[in-house]
Amino acid sequence: MISAGRIRRLRIRIPLLLLTFLSLSCGIGGSDFAGGGTGGTGISTGSISGFGSVVMNGVHYRTDNNTKKMLNGNEDKSGRMDNVVFAVGMIVTVRHGTGDNNALEIEYRRNLMGPVAKKNPADNVLEILGLSVVVDDAANFASIKPGDIVEVSGFADNAGWIRAAYIFSVPPPMPPPFQEFDVKGFVSGSYSTGFRLGPLPDGSGMTVAVSYDAAAIAGLSGGLDNGIFVQVTTTDTAFVAGSITATRIERLASRTEFRDGTPVDLEGLVTTPWSGSVNDLFFAVEGKRVRWNVTTEFVGGTGTWSDTQQTNRRVQVQGTEIGGDLSASRIIFR
Repeated sequence: MISAGRIRRLRIRIPLLLLTFLSLSCGIGGSDFAGGGTGGTGISTGSISGFGSVVMNGVHYRTDNNTKKMLNGNEDKSGRMDNVVFAVGMIVTVRHGTGDNNALEIEYRRNLMGPVAKKNPADNVLEILGLSVVVDDAANFASIKPGDIVEVSGFADNAGWIRAAYIFSVPPPMPPPFQEFDVKGFVSGSYSTGFRLGPLPDGSGMTVAVSYDAAAIAGLSGGLDNGIFVQVTTTDTAFVAGSITATRIERLASRTEFRDGTPVDLEGLVTTPWSGSVNDLFFAVEGKRVRWNVTTEFVGGTGTWSDTQQTNRRVQVQGTEIGGDLSASRIIFR
């Protein structure tokens, strides 16, 4: 026979165990489910802030042996821990089950890798392959020298500059022509042997001139239409006649490109602030149009839509891709 005292203890323990389970499952105590609606696979993209498994946008994404880990186009099958494969600050895209945080795939693709051509200590800016990279960490900026090869992952601002969230010095290069560098961006001003390449899809802000020949686009399908996202590979360490010469051009999907109906959690900078009438409720995050309405929840900042008027404000948008726009159910200002 079970004593009355033991029954009382069981009555206490069972609710506590249930509460602990709910805390781990539903995010009580700092974690949260990934945002973005129901049905299909969710996509969350932003900067890694910690591990156990992978923390991004305030969410712990659980990983296991079935999680596919992609690094710059190559799958990592080493079985290494998450904090060895990835690093804090890397901008990644997590594909996960909708309504849960189980990571099916984590993909990291750097913005660029190349030699530092110039340093501007006045505003902590590096020039790499014709693009400007802002390094807010003063100690990190000071440690980088002209000629160093660096890998950069960051957010694009409204000027087309890259705000580095992660920057890493690559070991000394092999002698030319074996050392290859790469930069990703959107095509604009395309013509038969060249185009402009920049971080924003409409070609605004800083861009770099790229020249190419038939061999460089031999594996490219569909042509170099304005607005497509590509990776340009080059052996150039500096401008040649005002441009970099591509040895290979590959079309990729940008991290702000989603299938219609996809639940999305997007972190980035406001590149086009909201302006206009109350019936035109749009702004852009890294060039991606975000639509909001009277039902959209605003978190942080002033807690109102007025924060969408602040250029280069860091935001997290949770919503659903509809007709090429991200329809926001929740906007968090950081």
